[in-house]
Amino acid sequence: MDMHLQAWLNHQVTATKEVGAGKNVKQVPVYKTFNEFFDYQKALKEVEKPKSKITPQMRNMARIAFLVNSGKEVNIGNVQC
Repeated sequence: MDMHLQAWLNHQVTATKEVGAGKNVKQVPVYKTFNEFFDYQKALKEVEKPKSKITPQMRNMARIAFLVNSGKEVNIGNVQC
């Protein structure tokens, strides 16, 4: 997958578009700067976002999954697992 992603990125970074009309058509780069291609600061902020808080429902589902995976019986309402 990494090789294919690298090939795709190589293609994207060399992409061009046509600008102008008639005889004045010329090819220009799609991305004028590296930051247009990849916004490093934006990517860092996305990774550094605080994790979502665990809700009581999420905690309960995790507890049920743990019990089921450990082979213990679980009663959920009228259903026994």
